Amino acid sequence: MDRKVNFEYDTFYTCEEYFVRRWNQFSRQLGFSASTREEYAIWASELREALRNVTGIDTMVPALLQPKTLDVTDMGTYTREEVLIQTEPGIFMTMYVLVPKKINPARACVIAPHGHGTGGKLTTAGRRDIVDIDANGDYGVQLVKEGFVVFCPDARGFGQRREKAHQGKPQEFMHGSCRVLNNMAIPLGQTVTGMWTWDLMRLIDYIEEYRDECDPERIGCAGLSGGGLQTMWLSALDERVKCAVISGYFYGYRDALLKLNTNCSCNYVPNLWKLADMGDIAALIAPRPLLIETGNRDPLNGESGVANVTEQVDITRKAYRLFDAEDRLYHHIFDGEHQWNGTKGIPWLVKWLM
Repeated sequence: MDRKVNFEYDTFYTCEEYFVRRWNQFSRQLGFSASTREEYAIWASELREALRNVTGIDTMVPALLQPKTLDVTDMGTYTREEVLIQTEPGIFMTMYVLVPKKINPARACVIAPHGHGTGGKLTTAGRRDIVDIDANGDYGVQLVKEGFVVFCPDARGFGQRREKAHQGKPQEFMHGSCRVLNNMAIPLGQTVTGMWTWDLMRLIDYIEEYRDECDPERIGCAGLSGGGLQTMWLSALDERVKCAVISGYFYGYRDALLKLNTNCSCNYVPNLWKLADMGDIAALIAPRPLLIETGNRDPLNGESGVANVTEQVDITRKAYRLFDAEDRLYHHIFDGEHQWNGTKGIPWLVKWLM
């Protein structure tokens, strides 16, 4: 017999405050604390190894890249190539490569990973014929117009890499399969964060081995939101990235992901918070140039707002200070919400890569 319940409890016994207390007790066990460059080198090696372990990067299996160019479109001042590479056995990354017709003398290039709700590479590569793009979402196109060769990949679970549960449904087209991927991956020792980072590492391998118009010593990375996540992790764990712009993804984990606990599952890595906060991970990028851009009204900053961001930037800044490289770290706070700004970020990439 069906029974309809029109009832709600007056009192609840929840876990959030318990986990906040647990955070306060056990977090950041490998947080940045070095006072010399020698201590930094030891700390960085230890933290990188731990991060590769918790994300599952150390379980990833290399495979022949087997690059294929599927299509080339003339876009006027640049060409748009559709390229496929293999990142693990049977795992393929789809991407657009935007190539200016006049290659910059420095042969600098930028990887431009996308965030959520973008249709994957479609937004960053400016596919306005397919999706609606806000005024600043096509930062891949903005960068190619500056003369960079730009790589706009689909992250696993997005675009042409969506899992079966999210294929063939118009309402799913712009979204991704992060939860499905993490459900499959975590019990097998992998994570979405680790898969995304590994795939971008393999993209750098592809740039080094196959893209003669790019100088491997002048590779940058820039992304918004989930693209900021990818930029931060790739730049922290792969020193081949020489300059980075992290947009809309830099804040303390406790306020922005523990308390805002309905955020996408791609943000969550087993045991991560016991090791480090975002400022610690970004400290691994020092002394390479890093620009962080923050909308002052971005709700993802957490309950304390911009203060939750600047606290993490201050942690990262300590690492840059060790290297007498404070001019290589810039925090741009702009008036806006959760969006790519680029007014400081794109000139930053030009300054340090070209």
